[in-house]
Amino acid sequence: MYAWGPTDPTKWKKPGSYKYDDARKPYLDKLASDASKLGPRTYVNRSEPDMGLVNTAGKTITSDSKNPIIIGIDITGSMSKWPFEIFDRMPLLFQGLAQYEDREDLEMCIAAIGDATWDNYPLQVNDFAKGIELDTKVNALFPEGGGGGHIIESYELFAYFMLEHCKTPNATSPFLLIYGDEMFYENVNPKQVGHYIGDKLNRPIESRQVWQKLLQNFNLYLLHKPYGDENEPDVDEEVKTQWAKAIGKQRIIEVPSMDRAVDIAYGLIAKHWGEYRDFKKSMDARGHDATVKGAVDYSLRFIDPNKSLKSVVTNATLKLDLDEEA
Repeated sequence: MYAWGPTDPTKWKKPGSYKYDDARKPYLDKLASDASKLGPRTYVNRSEPDMGLVNTAGKTITSDSKNPIIIGIDITGSMSKWPFEIFDRMPLLFQGLAQYEDREDLEMCIAAIGDATWDNYPLQVNDFAKGIELDTKVNALFPEGGGGGHIIESYELFAYFMLEHCKTPNATSPFLLIYGDEMFYENVNPKQVGHYIGDKLNRPIESRQVWQKLLQNFNLYLLHKPYGDENEPDVDEEVKTQWAKAIGKQRIIEVPSMDRAVDIAYGLIAKHWGEYRDFKKSMDARGHDATVKGAVDYSLRFIDPNKSLKSVVTNATLKLDLDEEA
């Protein structure tokens, strides 16, 4: 398991070969100290989520950070063990990104996405958090492992929540990353919104309308897992075609394996921030060979490594116009 603090010798194969930014070292040392008082990181074997933390009914999440990051993870059966691998590497992701210049206020929201047609807990959303508090947030989630077996999950319900119930008033470089392998429902279902979120909608909303408005708020990407335990190219192509029409082909990032899932998210954001060279040094320190590094480079080949690149966020208050035709 990954640990909090400047180094994790149980995972990094070249300890000492990579240095976090010296200005951030006292903060990382404090994370390590605080984490040691809590004992080893563990995951709670839940039969349901901690609804006191992740219930979305009547909830709005807020971050005053300039650099909020939202990570939505499909936790249905086809994702297999991917959610746990992503959870395990939260310290690597947070510490690596929070060390960069002007990113020390970074906060993260970790959320779970299921299928509102079939699952008991299809939408689980934590408040924003940072540091070792992220372990508490991760432990509140219940990877239900359900879904309906029909290559569609309720990503659009998650998208609606983030558009209408996520406030990031100071954001200049916000990210919304979704790990998933299936399509979304074409319309946001008013009954599901009422039941799980508490909003009253008079009619369905076209999902693509929601995604397009989210693109004005976030650097939005689908981190696409190959479907199923074996490669199913026909299914993958169908999934990517639908997502491309909603968010653009360039925002679909291929993730070839679960042990690369967090590296690709880390590298994606680092590349946006002009820190990709440092990210690659981190990969070297963790002992990744040329094949692994090449796979990450290939997944991120279309992302412009421009340090001056700013978010697409407008800081406008965007509400769905329910008088429009869906």
